Amino acid sequence: MKSLKTTEQFNDTINNDAPVIVKFQAGWCPDCTRMDMFIDPIIEQYDNYQWFDVNRDELPEIAEQYEVMGIPSLLIFKDGVKQAHLHSANAKTPASVIHFLEEQKA
Repeated sequence: MKSLKTTEQFNDTINNDAPVIVKFQAGWCPDCTRMDMFIDPIIEQYDNYQWFDVNRDELPEIAEQYEVMGIPSLLIFKDGVKQAHLHSANAKTPASVIHFLEEQKA
């Protein structure tokens, strides 16, 4: 998962006609570390998305703009528009992440 370090990188990434997932996280966040332990097989399974990572503390204005109140959060973007948001409270297990991604197919 490629890390986005600047607002410009973030905006360039989400303004894509292919769907992208951005994971908002922070190094101090235990739930983020736990997600890192199970996310790789999910990324492989859902390779129709491009996956990116943003440290919420490095780009707080982006997190605020897209209403990321807790981490980890997964946001799906297409053509610069947020399509879906898996909030931190629901992003604790592989099953919850997979359920969220399956809902997007409907």
